[in-house]
Amino acid sequence: MAEISTKPYMLRAIYEWCTDSGYTPYLAVKVDSATTVPMEYVKKGEIVLNISYGATSGLKMDNDSIRFHARFGGVSREIFIPVNNVMAIYANENGQGMAFEPVLGQAPAPAPAAEPPAPALSSVPSPSAAPAPAKSEDNGPDDGGDGPKKGGRPTLTRIK
Repeated sequence: MAEISTKPYMLRAIYEWCTDSGYTPYLAVKVDSATTVPMEYVKKGEIVLNISYGATSGLKMDNDSIRFHARFGGVSREIFIPVNNVMAIYANENGQGMAFEPVLGQAPAPAPAAEPPAPALSSVPSPSAAPAPAKSEDNGPDDGGDGPKKGGRPTLTRIK
């Protein structure tokens, strides 16, 4: 019988610890052809995602994959991450968590069957509003900040 990996169990345990402690759990992921993430937010083949309850919908952490929906630039996107591609899970507020070596090239679980695409909705800026750079509501590119701003939504901090 093949050895069962402890990695998915550790991911779920750190996620639970973060949420029980009031911290925001983040995932650092190595992106390859097996991952389904918004490629416009990938930097140097990696992406950091906020996987808190408020930032995701339908989060499912199985032994082979992590699946959920998240909003990027106001548009809900389906996310699929093989557990082998996870590099770290940590609390955004204090950086505590666990890092892993990504094991790329192994056969992950198949991606979920594609549902018919939902109509894309976007807001139209008011004429008096100046155009702002595209930015995700819950997940998105690193802005170089030192953490979440007081009174606002959390921002991503990339770890190395």
